[in-house]
Amino acid sequence: MKNLSGTAMPKRTIRMMKDFPPIHRIFDLFAEEEMAVFLDSSLQNALGRYSVIGLFPYLTLVKGETFTVNGVECEQSFEEYVKEYLNSHREENPTTLPIVSGAVGYFSYDYGREKEGVRSRHRKKVEIPDCILCFYDLFIVEDHSAHTLYLIGNGNLKDSRRMTEELLLRIRGITEADWKEENRRESRRITVEANFEKKEYLTAVEDTIRHIVEGDIYIMNMTQQLSVSGESGPYQVFRRLRRENPSPFGGYFQYGDFQIICASPERFLQMQNGHVMTRPIKGTRKRGTTPEEDEALKKELADSEKDKSELLMIVDLERNDLNRVCVPGSVKVTELFQVETYATVFHLVANVEGDLEEGKNVMDLIEAAFPGGSITGAPKLRAMEIIDGLEHDRRNLYTGSIGYLTLSGDCDLNIVIRTALHKDGVYQIGVGGGITCESELEFEYEETLQKAKALLEAIQG
Repeated sequence: MKNLSGTAMPKRTIRMMKDFPPIHRIFDLFAEEEMAVFLDSSLQNALGRYSVIGLFPYLTLVKGETFTVNGVECEQSFEEYVKEYLNSHREENPTTLPIVSGAVGYFSYDYGREKEGVRSRHRKKVEIPDCILCFYDLFIVEDHSAHTLYLIGNGNLKDSRRMTEELLLRIRGITEADWKEENRRESRRITVEANFEKKEYLTAVEDTIRHIVEGDIYIMNMTQQLSVSGESGPYQVFRRLRRENPSPFGGYFQYGDFQIICASPERFLQMQNGHVMTRPIKGTRKRGTTPEEDEALKKELADSEKDKSELLMIVDLERNDLNRVCVPGSVKVTELFQVETYATVFHLVANVEGDLEEGKNVMDLIEAAFPGGSITGAPKLRAMEIIDGLEHDRRNLYTGSIGYLTLSGDCDLNIVIRTALHKDGVYQIGVGGGITCESELEFEYEETLQKAKALLEAIQG
């Protein structure tokens, strides 16, 4: 193996630790370092088994008005470059870990909208690239189930053994006093500005229902956006959010002039050894204030014909998307109408699986399925056109995806919901819900406020 200057480097080094601080305390060391990323499974369950930190990118791909590779404009398209790079640099993962080499980054909803050829009538509210993918030289991976930590140096920038040993010393320097959670709360004033007045949002939901009745679409996700100003810094907000609202697909991305703070409950795409899974959410109820109310609300969601029909329509859409790139006959619905429990809400979910066709890679999968049907609607293209006509701003990052792509051909990507984009001292939050012809206007509006609750509380302190 050689580094970028062409000199010989040792091969990959993997160090395992059994005694270590919580991984979010390790990320404290790097939270202000530009391009440091943290895929955080703060809700540790079957979906959230691993957390991943990526440090020291050796290859940075940025798609905005132009496409750049390590800051240099590239004539190839972003998609062509990623496909070719993943194919030409493919290497097997000899471990049971989800990633030892590869990229972490995001795909914005606007990337997907433009990919589908849907023009926007809105100017950009916040300037960030449509996509960023960074291939990292160092990964820190925690297996929450086995309670083991892995330090993985790939040797592209410097000696992998020295890199992991230096990191080991830094981790061992974190004292037990540093492990302790700070539960002291101090409420701060925040200002919240919505891009819809309530009456306007209800009218937009009515217009969505009219499109459904007239046969343009069957279901559509309708979103409003909140701009929130407060005194809390983005990493403070992330720390509070992960503590108060743990999620299997959260994260913190430090991109220098902007940050991503995520507590998503929804997996978009996972692929392992060519086997693909998507796990759409459709249907939400708030948590109750007593065990009895909690159970009643959970049962209400499980029994809701409206929410089940909503989920079923999205499952059909996801099946069609996967069938575009999967082996014929391999796409199956393996779970349907499951209720999942989170800190502030219940969700109704399903699981669709298939096997990727030989000769295709993760970028083919993303091109076929992105953006996710659960946050667009069906038919997807027409729903996206109506979304741009009814919503008051571009969605930007909201309802896109963050996650990883590996050099062994795997991926795990979420749906960007329960997420704040922080830039220039302002937090941008998208909140929405699926609209069908059975939707009740007031309920749909209140659901958006419920989905904003955890983020607003974290910003407020």
